[in-house]
Amino acid sequence: MDVKLNVTLLTLGGFAELHKYRYLYFVVIFTLYILILCFNSTIVYLIWTCKNLHEPMYIFIAALLINSVLYSMIIYPKLLSDVLSEKQTISYPLCLFQGFSYYASAGSEFLLLAAMAYDRYVSICKPLQYPVIMNRITIYMFLILAWLIPAFEIAVSFVLYFNVKLCNFTLTGIFCNNSIYRLQCVPSVTISIYGVVTLINIALLPMFFILFTYIRILRISINCCRETRRKALKTCLPHLLVLINFSCFIVFDSVIIRLDSDLSKTLRLTLTFQSILFHPLLNPIIYGLKMNEIFKHIKTLLCQSDVC
Repeated sequence: MDVKLNVTLLTLGGFAELHKYRYLYFVVIFTLYILILCFNSTIVYLIWTCKNLHEPMYIFIAALLINSVLYSMIIYPKLLSDVLSEKQTISYPLCLFQGFSYYASAGSEFLLLAAMAYDRYVSICKPLQYPVIMNRITIYMFLILAWLIPAFEIAVSFVLYFNVKLCNFTLTGIFCNNSIYRLQCVPSVTISIYGVVTLINIALLPMFFILFTYIRILRISINCCRETRRKALKTCLPHLLVLINFSCFIVFDSVIIRLDSDLSKTLRLTLTFQSILFHPLLNPIIYGLKMNEIFKHIKTLLCQSDVC
């Protein structure tokens, strides 16, 4: 392979004993991918078609689940292709695009969770003003900003990475993420600083806002009547579970990247599978089981299909 080809192609070296477990990997990954698509799409379909679910909270849930589907489409099709291929390679521009889409999706999830936290705050703490504050324009603005802000900020990183000189052409993972940074001949100070700024803008600030909002809801609910406390717990618990699920996903991703060289290939692969599996699969399960209105429509849908 000549030097020019080495510069344009990267090897994904994160699979453990792929030659031995190729078809097992394919069946497991394909099954999970179908489950993720079906679970998320079913709840989005119910929210879209059922008029009593056309409320801000359910619209944000639908947006969050659509984001999970997009996230899965970024990772799983290429993963399935690599499992069946003799060589697991990806072009550098396509690798950058996958990494860009991966982190833009993660940033959008943080902002959507922040919008949902604000929606719950207004609903519980300012119920009389809720229809005025959370109107259609506000909802659309939150949705547009939740997808555009991360996409714009991550796109700048994409541009910065594009002309970087590479001295290493093997990624230790099974898809492209921030480990691309280690392929550079000389680490870029500009990329490092901009990465920290982006992390603060689309992850840390929304996280602090979410925590502050739910703490505020908790403090107000304690001083309110029992019915208000019950409503707060009923509507906020699913969002908190999703937040915990997503935080675990971020922690797994960070651990894999930071301890990359210290992890065995099998352990690194196991952690990677956990990070790309639980996040998009558990979200629809949490909302399907914990949100009563959604659960009722799921039961109705199953009964119409003669499943119940």
